[in-house]
Amino acid sequence: MAQIITMPRLSDTMTEGVVAQWLKKVGDKIEEGDILAEIETDKATMEFESFNEGFLLHIGLQEGETAPVDALLAIIGEEGEDFSALLAGDAAAPAAEAASSETVKKEEVPVAAAPAAKTTTIPENITVVTMPRLSDTMTDGTVATWLKKVGDVVVEGDILAEIETDKATMEFESFNEGTLLYIGLQEGETAPVDSLLAIIGESGTDVTDVVSSFTTEAATPAPKETPKKDTSAATETAATPSKPAASSPAPSAAKKVSAIQSENGRIIASPLAKALAEEKGINLAKVVGTGEGGRIIKTDIENFTDVIVADAPAVTVTAPIGEVSKTEVKNSQMRKAIVRALDNSQTTAVNFTIGMDINMDNAMASRKEINALPDTKVSFNDMVVKACAMALKKHPQINTEWTDDKTIYNHHISVGVAVAIEDGLVVPVIPFTDSKSLTEIGAEVKDKAMKAKNKKLTPAEMSGSTFTVSNLGMFGVTEFTSIINQPNSAILSVGGINQQPIVKDGQIVVGNIMKVTLACDHRTIDGAVGAAFLNTLKQYIENPVTMLA
Repeated sequence: MAQIITMPRLSDTMTEGVVAQWLKKVGDKIEEGDILAEIETDKATMEFESFNEGFLLHIGLQEGETAPVDALLAIIGEEGEDFSALLAGDAAAPAAEAASSETVKKEEVPVAAAPAAKTTTIPENITVVTMPRLSDTMTDGTVATWLKKVGDVVVEGDILAEIETDKATMEFESFNEGTLLYIGLQEGETAPVDSLLAIIGESGTDVTDVVSSFTTEAATPAPKETPKKDTSAATETAATPSKPAASSPAPSAAKKVSAIQSENGRIIASPLAKALAEEKGINLAKVVGTGEGGRIIKTDIENFTDVIVADAPAVTVTAPIGEVSKTEVKNSQMRKAIVRALDNSQTTAVNFTIGMDINMDNAMASRKEINALPDTKVSFNDMVVKACAMALKKHPQINTEWTDDKTIYNHHISVGVAVAIEDGLVVPVIPFTDSKSLTEIGAEVKDKAMKAKNKKLTPAEMSGSTFTVSNLGMFGVTEFTSIINQPNSAILSVGGINQQPIVKDGQIVVGNIMKVTLACDHRTIDGAVGAAFLNTLKQYIENPVTMLA
């Protein structure tokens, strides 16, 4: 059965896309997971993966052409199949299956597990919304917060919900107007991309038959209905509160502090408000929300005055003496993604490590002089990142990627910087690092680290690294070994600066030593190559003026 593939929504602000390059041509056989094309969005050029199998029957947009999200991109089906009815928009044609996480279809939907060829037609006055694919590696998502509830009027551009992906928590915006008729996933529940998320349409419309034609594939933690999955539903980039936020009364004259929370205890606040609160060090639990349903918005943070009047003491769970006690915590999408990536790296790469001591005396003196300049702030990590970028130019073998049939040499240098956040670890990327100054690197690392902690990094800002730096020196760690961030061939682990005796000009003196460890993939990097890279890195860091020349 032929399936329509539409222009995907690959970023939270994307409204249209450009086909940068087709990687398949009409007549080619398509397997699930094949990269069909490269799509240029408003933020980056990203690979577009097929979720279907068959033959590429039709290409709707040529390379360089632009079209809005949900426009016809391609058709996949059986070899030689007649797809003219789909092109003509024939409502009797088989339902077009959305290949992306952002497609809304109103075709026929087969009823779940019906032995006869019974079908349920989606009424023209409703739109089915499915779990969007908000990052290039996202396979399932979790509804963090619904910002709308059943019965609410939805206007195009409204934020329906916040969706937790493997990389960040992102707002999901509605592309449709109407009344929220049905919510398929409750807050905290997880489902694969293209699972039924919600239904929007004309108030009072019966959607029972439509719901029965879709599956939410055992949403976690409360199982939902499990009819046959049909991805002819559409995807948006937002979500909607199935549970009304516990609205709080306006603050009294005594300015009593009252946390506005949803029924499951989650504080409801806009991402911008969360970021601003993090920046100002404000506890959201103390802020009274004035937004819809008691939601905390930007102005609430800007106007907040801290008055310490607690509603109730914090509850601390302690294990009774002599009794076994445990707590189960649901694994986040980010933690699952980290586990998959680390497991893949450990089982495929042939790792070896080498280490070196670097004398930081000159680096410390140079940093002091640089930071004495007005409006300038450079960290030791910024110096390491810059030195790595310059050393990679002299040792291109380190800047490679291994594939089964070839080794890819990256001529550009983009260093990823590992950042620890509450839920795990992310690696924001500094594009074209070698062309940037120390202050530019420092500003970009600081900006992206703040975004990471607020879960506002976009997929584009975490993609495209050719080398990675991980620094635990600020935690008092002397030395450690990192797991390679594939497809990179190497990662540098940076320890703290410690004073220790060294021999200098025949005398024992106190030196400031920093230990670094380079983990390499032996498939692309040999020991001598890794050692040569570390020696060049050492020269740059021990003589910072060479990085400024």
